[in-house]
Amino acid sequence: MIPFNVPPKTGSELKYIEQAINSDKLCGDGHFSKKCEAWIESNFNTTKALLTPSCTAALELAAILIDIKAGDEVIMPSYTFVSTANAFALRGAKIVFIDVRPDTMNMDESLIEAAITPNTRAIVPVHYAGVACEMDTILTIAKKYKLWVIEDAAQGVMSTYKNKALGAIGHIGCFSFHETKNYSSGGEGGAILINTPELVERAEIIREKGTNRSQFLHGLVDKYTWQDIGSSFLPSELQAAYLFAQLENAEAINNYRLSIWDYYFSELSQVINSDKLPYIPNNIKHNAHMFYIKLDSNEERTDFINYMKKECITTPFHYVPLHSSPAGLVLGEFLGNDIYTTHESSKLVRLPMYFAMPHIDQEHVVNAVKGFFSDD
Repeated sequence: MIPFNVPPKTGSELKYIEQAINSDKLCGDGHFSKKCEAWIESNFNTTKALLTPSCTAALELAAILIDIKAGDEVIMPSYTFVSTANAFALRGAKIVFIDVRPDTMNMDESLIEAAITPNTRAIVPVHYAGVACEMDTILTIAKKYKLWVIEDAAQGVMSTYKNKALGAIGHIGCFSFHETKNYSSGGEGGAILINTPELVERAEIIREKGTNRSQFLHGLVDKYTWQDIGSSFLPSELQAAYLFAQLENAEAINNYRLSIWDYYFSELSQVINSDKLPYIPNNIKHNAHMFYIKLDSNEERTDFINYMKKECITTPFHYVPLHSSPAGLVLGEFLGNDIYTTHESSKLVRLPMYFAMPHIDQEHVVNAVKGFFSDD
């Protein structure tokens, strides 16, 4: 089988992990953590980057950082991973889901303002497939109503919106370095980007179990104590060492993935209508996180997946909308009409895409897709 995903490897991971082991410091905030954070800050122009054990942890840290509490409301798309909603529901917030745009599968920015109430505290744009949401509009609305913008940029590392890195545009951004993402920290991992300077000190405290240990390690205080609520939001040095090997080669990984994406698009646009293929708006650079196709129906999608399986190709679908899930029905509300979220997501299927995917496998995927549509 051609797998859907293979975690990226650059060749330096074991060397850096061995260096971390030999340093005799394996807990968080060591040498490789600092190198990764400095790389993110330098390349993405964020005030402060802090590695976390996952993007889930980054989102949960963000929810604590902006003081989300019971009775607050947070606006986001329903078409996203459960962590996007869970992070805020854990603090007692009501999740307000709005419809997506059918072209990008991102939240429809034109629906945000109607979803705002006196209880609204934050907007959480999710950059689906590494393609940016319409951030200018979102930021304008947030400023008007004094709302936080927390970017779920789990899929958006190395993507930009009007030359600004995703994750570094809102007040806070959250990255994923899970093995399914373009860059991995050894299977699990993430980062929080603090783009609002006044939040940095508290973010460091929350991340260190609510203590000012970070200030102590920097020599700013002579002892550290419990200062605030918090949790253990630090990854190990082994994860950071693995990740640094990836970040050092971020451009090469990005370019290789883009070459696969471009090849898929060039070949498949010959046989598939453009409205069934990914759409990239102007002023946006994506990171080739994903290449998807939309079929005509859920039934045709099932036929497609089965056809590709016979061709030894793995082609999974993606999220089931959160508002229709058992927890979503209790913890959230879909505001307005579900015109596109359920309908479009039920037709979407993803093609294999990973760093170092052999071109012969890419050709086989393309030929199989063409075969399905010609038979169809």
